[in-house]
Amino acid sequence: MIILDKITKRFGQSEVLKGVSLQVASGEVCVLLGPSGGGKSTLLRTINGLETFDEGSIRVGDTTLDSREGPQRELALAAIRRRVGMVFQQFNLFPHRSVLENITEAPIHVLGKNRNEAISNARRLLDRVGLRDKEDARPTSLSGGQQQRVAIARALAMNPEAILFDEPTSALDPRMTGEVISVMSDLAQAGQTMIVVTHAMGFARMVAHRVHILHAGRIAESGPPEQIFEAPQLEVTREFLAEAKTV
Repeated sequence: MIILDKITKRFGQSEVLKGVSLQVASGEVCVLLGPSGGGKSTLLRTINGLETFDEGSIRVGDTTLDSREGPQRELALAAIRRRVGMVFQQFNLFPHRSVLENITEAPIHVLGKNRNEAISNARRLLDRVGLRDKEDARPTSLSGGQQQRVAIARALAMNPEAILFDEPTSALDPRMTGEVISVMSDLAQAGQTMIVVTHAMGFARMVAHRVHILHAGRIAESGPPEQIFEAPQLEVTREFLAEAKTV
């Protein structure tokens, strides 16, 4: 469903992505792991245009995005953003709007959904993430874990074919992390296509279909979680996993 082909990204003279290629099938959970500074978040953000890239192409379904500027790129980006949702590390909720309003804003104003239909769907999604009783609350009154679950509901409200998660638990304490991981695991079991940048090794081990280790702008090693965690082939993977255990 998602194909990244030789994605290269430069910041000045620094090449942070060095021809990265990967594929994600429909219904697959793809997890990106690796040391900080390896390019994980940058790669994720190229998919929906939050970062440009210098070479290569990205295909989502039948829509292809390349590095060339112009009207065609903007049309491709708009199409991809309708198909691919994103959940950020810092939630990015509107603080002056209620939980319900945060979830219904885009379906009403971007997708043109009827307000009553959008509200009904938002309440169903709040049930799904365990926050039905918080629909009238402002985000600032919620815990970090609750805010992130609202952000997941907001992404789901656009009915995306895939969701990108950029370190969704890194700002949370262990209990709140567990709340969010539980919701993400439920989504995975329901067949939601996901690409996840995370340091949550338990989630990667138990839920991922495929794990990619990014190191110095390249995919160093890829495989199913049992191979990556139990029988890594490369020293860079072994070093990363050993370090992750000590954190």
